[in-house]
Amino acid sequence: MKTTVPDALKSDLPANKWGKLLAATPVVMTVLATMLAGLASSEMTRAQYDRSLAAQQQSKAGDQWSFFQAKKLRAALQRSTLDLVESAAETHPLDDTALTRALAQTPAQETLASAAGKRALAALQAGEASAPVTAPAVDAKIQAALDALDAAKPDATVLALLQPVSDQTLADALQQAEDNARAFDAATAPEGKVVDALEKQLAVAKSRQPAPDAALATLARDFTAARLRATAARYDAEARLNQAIASLRELQVRKSNVAAERHHNRSQRFFFGMLAAQMGVIIATFAMAAKQRNLLWSLAAGAGVVAAAFAAYVYFYL
Repeated sequence: MKTTVPDALKSDLPANKWGKLLAATPVVMTVLATMLAGLASSEMTRAQYDRSLAAQQQSKAGDQWSFFQAKKLRAALQRSTLDLVESAAETHPLDDTALTRALAQTPAQETLASAAGKRALAALQAGEASAPVTAPAVDAKIQAALDALDAAKPDATVLALLQPVSDQTLADALQQAEDNARAFDAATAPEGKVVDALEKQLAVAKSRQPAPDAALATLARDFTAARLRATAARYDAEARLNQAIASLRELQVRKSNVAAERHHNRSQRFFFGMLAAQMGVIIATFAMAAKQRNLLWSLAAGAGVVAAAFAAYVYFYL
């Protein structure tokens, strides 16, 4: 739609640059109001996107917390079973020589002699996971926010610490934490298969004995106790990795919510600016039918200047 000023009205305006500027007021105000309406709509769309993103991130964080709780529960169950085994009979540190002798001439003999078998045996004897847990090397600012989150500090405190952290820096830290978790799973998987094979062959060796063998029964019991202890340690390690991922996702949720709130506020202020520009259009329209047109034109122009200045302030500083 094209907005023009009738020639009859132009005669009431000063014949100078100021008069020409006042004559263009309806056009300028219409363009400004349209622009501000678009900005308000754009900011609201971005706010809705950030809210939706925060909800998705919260869901993923919830998944990681569920994994964390499940791994901690499994570790507790392993230790509870270990207590039952140790209370039922005396257990000893796993004897690798006795284990090698008991599994001689079985398919597990070659497995035990492999690199994965040696690592699995070392983990069983130490009662630890067969691979070290690599903690993500996060930025000092992210670590400060994580510490505040772990200490259950108010959200305002966490957000103040998180404000200088860019989205990309936080995304990189999260990616590293997820890579560490995948690397740990890949590193411990071969040893887990070895332990399963050794336990199966021990059971087969016991079943083939014509008479109960006390030494083999003791070895099997010691093996079971060692496996429970090492498995509990592995679950604890996996739980710590899941906890690190969940905590970083919680920080992402907070950043997305802050961004959504910021865009929402900007949308509201752009909307107010649009109203001011529309007021300028209305005043200019009334000026076409009023006697004191110069004053009304000036008021319309003033409303436009206020709207433009307010929009610039919102765009650059909020």
